[in-house]
Amino acid sequence: MNSHIGNIGEYLKKHEIKPSYQRIKIFEYLEANKNHPTVDMIYRALCPQIPTLSKTTVYNTLNLFIEKKIVNIIVIEENETRYDSIIDIHGHFKCDVCGKIYDIDIDEKALGDEFLQSHDIKEQHYYFKGTCQECLKNNKK
Repeated sequence: MNSHIGNIGEYLKKHEIKPSYQRIKIFEYLEANKNHPTVDMIYRALCPQIPTLSKTTVYNTLNLFIEKKIVNIIVIEENETRYDSIIDIHGHFKCDVCGKIYDIDIDEKALGDEFLQSHDIKEQHYYFKGTCQECLKNNKK
């Protein structure tokens, strides 16, 4: 999974996105915080640095990133939309106890490469829910 992009401004330009200060900061946040944030989380984190930032700007920027295929949308719970800057194939695990979402490596070969190549797949989602190792340990204490 790719997790580090050198020059974010150049990366955005390469994907036909005008690299405004707000867009760079939003993508920077996604790269630095692999917590699969919501619009609210991003907004609250960046507001102190960018007082003119609005939730609408965050939402519109994320939609642009999704359209340009540099960010994925994650909907594990119906009422909660989260965002991920890792666009390689991978899965997610959401802990029902602490609410954290973790990345999970997925073996693409196990998915049936021949099947995948013979179809035009627009989206793929791999989600697991349960109790994470940390919460299981804490529960036993």
